Amino acid sequence: MTTNADIALIGLAVMGQNLILNMDENGFKVVAYNRSVDKTRDFLAGPAKGTNIVGVESLEALVQSLSSPRKIMMMVRAGDAVDATIESLLPLLDKGDLIIDGGNSNFDDSQRRALALKEQGFLYIGTGVSGGEEGARNGPSIMPGGNPEAWPLVKDLFQTISAKTDSGAACCDWVGENGAGHFVKMVHNGIEYGDMQLICEAYHFMKRGLGLSNIQMQQIFSQWNERELGSYLIEITADILGFEEDGQSVVDLIVDHAGQKGTGKWTGINALELGVPLTLIGEAVFSRYLSAIRHERIKAAHVLSGPEIEVIDKDTTEWINCLGDALLASKIISYAQGYMLMRSAASEYEWNLQYGSIAQMWRGGCIIRSVFLDDIKNAYDKNPELENLLLDDYFAEAIESTHTGWRKIIGKAVEQGIPVPAMSSALAFYDGYRTARLPANLLQAQRDYFGAHTYERMDKPAGERFHTNWTGEGGDVSSSSYDA
Repeated sequence: MTTNADIALIGLAVMGQNLILNMDENGFKVVAYNRSVDKTRDFLAGPAKGTNIVGVESLEALVQSLSSPRKIMMMVRAGDAVDATIESLLPLLDKGDLIIDGGNSNFDDSQRRALALKEQGFLYIGTGVSGGEEGARNGPSIMPGGNPEAWPLVKDLFQTISAKTDSGAACCDWVGENGAGHFVKMVHNGIEYGDMQLICEAYHFMKRGLGLSNIQMQQIFSQWNERELGSYLIEITADILGFEEDGQSVVDLIVDHAGQKGTGKWTGINALELGVPLTLIGEAVFSRYLSAIRHERIKAAHVLSGPEIEVIDKDTTEWINCLGDALLASKIISYAQGYMLMRSAASEYEWNLQYGSIAQMWRGGCIIRSVFLDDIKNAYDKNPELENLLLDDYFAEAIESTHTGWRKIIGKAVEQGIPVPAMSSALAFYDGYRTARLPANLLQAQRDYFGAHTYERMDKPAGERFHTNWTGEGGDVSSSSYDA
């Protein structure tokens, strides 16, 4: 078979099918393949009927159908399936051909694959694709990284099929070498975890603390979506709260046991490895774990004591305004922490990440798309070396105008016994970040007391280390100092 197609896509699950349809609609000739032949045939007879999409039933036919250098995109399950597919393809390819992993792979795997394929003479891109089924079909956010020589081969295709900002800019640009694309997608997913948890905490406060109905909450989320909090997740939350079947709100029928696919966990693990205080996203992941032990929570509800939650009888409008402030301030912290992680990773892995460009990639198509991202892009356009989003004038002023309401909500939630782990951890981080002298001096003294780990002194040159014989019996021998 010889068709000189532009690209082939392996994996015909929902994302794969919709990306192929998107590519075809935008004028690219696409070859579709799935390990299950029936799935390929069903796709050609169904959603792809009447298009220019070519279906093949073997990897050999897939390779023969492509123009050179060949471009093959995989949308298969992360992990062993990706490695197995690559191993099956390599004997069929020529040097200089390009393999693209568009799944939710761990960036460490993408680092390994990029380097291994480069040594063998092949090109590799590991790209995050965000936006779900709708985004894949109509324009996702695409975050490619890998071998820089590969980018010109797919730049036009990726930027054509991607989402666009209001100004028409593509929500796709080159991220960086090796695993950088999948790393940025991982951070995106971590921020997604944080955003979703924050919205759930706001919903919980309104439902239990203010006694609002789903329709009342729907109206509030709709109003928030018209202002600074405008985002895809706020928008769909309003839709969810207004959705009924047989006169009953569907959201009230859903079991409170949250699932996950691991990318939020990866974000937290990487933050621990790099020493970045990613507190809010960590709490969002742990909140899902807490939801998962539902049987224990039901037992504990009948055993453990706490304040009886009473509907707040003061001005509801004032509390809603404070809640909006708390949500916005916490959201700022979530993104600030996410960007801290990317800055640390860029240094560790020698990536030249363009932070304003990343904000633009997230501006449309993806799950965390929001008007808020324009302000992040502006911040990094003004100062590409910005150490932290909180140090940008816009975000510093936004926190200044919202932190009073933020504190009021958390105080009331604690008083009422309503859990707000993400909001409260965000505030604790903010207060810690703006504190010039933290109590870690006592912590260092404790470490030196029980383990002779030494410490630095305020009145001595930086880097010079000291040990105190706190008990008079420990002696003067100290432990070597290192960071784990």
